[in-house]
Amino acid sequence: MIRIKPMIPLRDNIPTRTIPIIATGLIFVNMLIFFWQRFALPPSVSAGIYKYYGLVPYEFTAAIQGHWDLIPYNVATIFTSMFLHGGFFHVGGNMLYLFIFGNNIEDAFGHFRFFIFYLLAGLAAAVFQFLYDPLSTVPMIGASGAISGILGAYLVLFPFARIKTLIIILIFFKTVELPAILFLTIWFIIQIAYSASTEGVAWYAHIGGFLFGLIAAKLFERRPGSRSRYMGDEA
Repeated sequence: MIRIKPMIPLRDNIPTRTIPIIATGLIFVNMLIFFWQRFALPPSVSAGIYKYYGLVPYEFTAAIQGHWDLIPYNVATIFTSMFLHGGFFHVGGNMLYLFIFGNNIEDAFGHFRFFIFYLLAGLAAAVFQFLYDPLSTVPMIGASGAISGILGAYLVLFPFARIKTLIIILIFFKTVELPAILFLTIWFIIQIAYSASTEGVAWYAHIGGFLFGLIAAKLFERRPGSRSRYMGDEA
């Protein structure tokens, strides 16, 4: 799950020139699946969804070590797992980040390239987490790996965007505007810090997705001169 407990992004100041149909569609599908799983299925069946459609590193390891017939199924779970979430805060946090940062990246890449980028970021995130713990029996679920890729791309393309942020310190709340380079650098540092001390979250998937976004952003950016169209004086 994408999380920065003391820092919650509310909006950015980068206008978009196109309707973010892919980002909006991804939010709709993720929410639809979450509510269907939570309210339309019995608890036992809902729990089974995580097992059969989440990515289980141990099962993937077993497949590539000899159970070749199971490789297609395990590869498929890399992508099905990206549409499953464990709770309201999980799906809500992920969709908030996708809503705020995804529209600008879709605008920069174009609809089709953005969709391919999203899937590849999720793939890179899953591989990164798998390499860290290939024997884990806990299903990996959530869109946070793919969304982390969006954050990495946003840092490359919009480093000086202003992110309106809710700062939470104990019981005190304050909104401030932070440059994207600061907000996202803090976010990345937190992922690294948590990866060494906190269990139960695929922190290395966040790190892997973010690094993929940093590396791939310029490859997916529309050319020529597309950046000038969305980094002009309106920003």
